[in-house]
Amino acid sequence: QAQLVESGGGLVQAGGSLRLSCTASGRTFDTLAMAWFRQAPGREREFVAMINWSGRNAHYADSVKGRFTISRDSALNTVYLEMIDLKPEDTAAYYCAAGIYSPVDYYTATEYNYWGQGTQVTVSS
Repeated sequence: QAQLVESGGGLVQAGGSLRLSCTASGRTFDTLAMAWFRQAPGREREFVAMINWSGRNAHYADSVKGRFTISRDSALNTVYLEMIDLKPEDTAAYYCAAGIYSPVDYYTATEYNYWGQGTQVTVSS
């Protein structure tokens, strides 16, 4: 089992930035593929970004490319999502996810085994 705890959400004006953190425990962090998803009210959960176990490969949704950066720190068992130039359409609950196998369809939520409780990001216009 792995436990994931997110932090760093909040209210920010359009154009602003935030950094989300997700700390993992209960399983060897270096073996986990890590990802961020988000879900806005009335919408399905959608893929945001993914980083593989080594940190050498990352993938992003088209909507966040160039604005969001995913990274991981093995010493802290933490994955980050650095978000800049935030837009009102980025408003959502953001969820950290971990996969014990390298996901083939990394943009699919069912590829991940563990989920955090979520942290709210609200971007005002």
